[in-house]
Amino acid sequence: MLGRVISSSRRLLVPALLTVAFAAVGCSSSVPVAAPAPEGDSARQCRALQKELPRTVDGLERGTADPVSDFTAVWGDPAVRLRCGVRKPAVLTPGSEHYNPGADAAEVNGVDWLFEKQDDGYRFTTVLRKTYVEVLVPGKYAPEVDVLTDLSAAVRTTVPAGV
Repeated sequence: MLGRVISSSRRLLVPALLTVAFAAVGCSSSVPVAAPAPEGDSARQCRALQKELPRTVDGLERGTADPVSDFTAVWGDPAVRLRCGVRKPAVLTPGSEHYNPGADAAEVNGVDWLFEKQDDGYRFTTVLRKTYVEVLVPGKYAPEVDVLTDLSAAVRTTVPAGV
């Protein structure tokens, strides 16, 4: 009798598990993003930012970062990637081989962003804020700076100005 119960349970369980697995694969995919590990005030600011981030940026829907973290977010495919609590950019660090005191920056909706051309798109990093927030935008979304319009309000309200 026990063999029959297990056997019939398996017949019901396997199709159910396959359905869930296919639904998960078909409906969402995660995007690999290296999660920073901020501490103290920076970690608190990043968690607050996470709660304020918009559902869409530049018309791109929010996805799931891998690993899921309070310090990362993604939108679209290819993904716009946000990381909060990153290190100070090398171009702003005296003594770094990449130091560039004349690095390019622009203000977008009350937040100053450093911008660095990448092989495919731009890396934007907040400056003059207590915690550094980095946004990588693929070239597919040119002009890449447009995503900052949707992100700046959340940064401005959760990451205090200052150095």
